[in-house]
Amino acid sequence: MAQQFLYAMKLNKILEKMMKIRKPTREIHSKVDALLKSAFPKSRYEAQLIEEFHNNDTPIHEWVCIHVNRVIAYIAFSNAYNDTEVCGLHLAPVAVAPQFQGQGIGSELIRFALRQEVFKKSPLFVLGNPEFYRRFGFKPCQMPICPFDKNNRHFSAIGNTNTTPFTVGYEPEFDK
Repeated sequence: MAQQFLYAMKLNKILEKMMKIRKPTREIHSKVDALLKSAFPKSRYEAQLIEEFHNNDTPIHEWVCIHVNRVIAYIAFSNAYNDTEVCGLHLAPVAVAPQFQGQGIGSELIRFALRQEVFKKSPLFVLGNPEFYRRFGFKPCQMPICPFDKNNRHFSAIGNTNTTPFTVGYEPEFDK
């Protein structure tokens, strides 16, 4: 058992050296699309969302994790709105290729993104498993109200100090 653990640790260190996190280029967009389709096999929503963002030149913050010239993970953030004013950023989606899931790659990509300067100045919102996102510093969010989550049970935030009631807005691509 100890040998397996040491082997896994060594393998992780080798993989870390072989993986690169960077901003995607237009040439990589088709690989991001393929990744999203494989990571979410029962849903076309995530792939369509990012495709629409790219087609519409919607401003987003996004990164890919590349391993042996293959996109194996992806993360994106888009603007959050209070009426027409930007009030933060939404994390969505984050995806990891099925054969690389469960190895901490998605978590490392989230940690990498959260270290970027742009995210230190703005509230971040996520709609997802609160237990998973808690490990990155996300806390349950009472305000603003998420239109996609009754009672905000799965809506969390980092750096959110808002107490004024309003329903947070999303980019129009989310409504498709």
